[in-house]
Amino acid sequence: SSSRPMRRLLQGDVGSGKTVVAFLSAVMAKEAGYSTVLMVPTELLALQHAATLAPWAEACGLTLMTVTGKDRGRVLDQKRALLPDVDILIGTHALLHEETLMPTLGLVVIDEQHRFGVYQRLKLAHDGAAQNLLVMTATPIPRTLQLISYHDMTCSALRTKPPNRQPIGARTLPMKEDPTLISRLSANVA
Repeated sequence: SSSRPMRRLLQGDVGSGKTVVAFLSAVMAKEAGYSTVLMVPTELLALQHAATLAPWAEACGLTLMTVTGKDRGRVLDQKRALLPDVDILIGTHALLHEETLMPTLGLVVIDEQHRFGVYQRLKLAHDGAAQNLLVMTATPIPRTLQLISYHDMTCSALRTKPPNRQPIGARTLPMKEDPTLISRLSANVA
């Protein structure tokens, strides 16, 4: 809502609410007449974000679409034709192609920013004429921290998780425990 373009790093642990902040930023962009791009490093993460954001977008009357490297030929042409009517575009590196840029792009959100190179992180914001850039991470890279120290990017940190969040666990198993890992994954996926 500032008169100056946003260049902000949002840092927070997994489950701290970064996606909620990104969505609310997209809602604000839409209210100002702009669309949003959310770039993520993998197709799986793009689909996870789409599944999370779809009900929120629908409740707010926003249109959402995904574009990944698997979209080719006629599918990509069909999606490209819909871009002028899309409020939130979620995708992978496929978003770096000029033909996927949105005419009213005003906000670029980059999740897992450390997985992209400097050129990739800034390409959408500069080439797409987006005025606002929000990069999100749980682990900022030294280059990003340097941008913050030189005041090229401001930093916000989510230090606590929302109430009633399920704890997130991580386990390390030696390779000889692969069968155990596979059975645990199968039990949780089924």
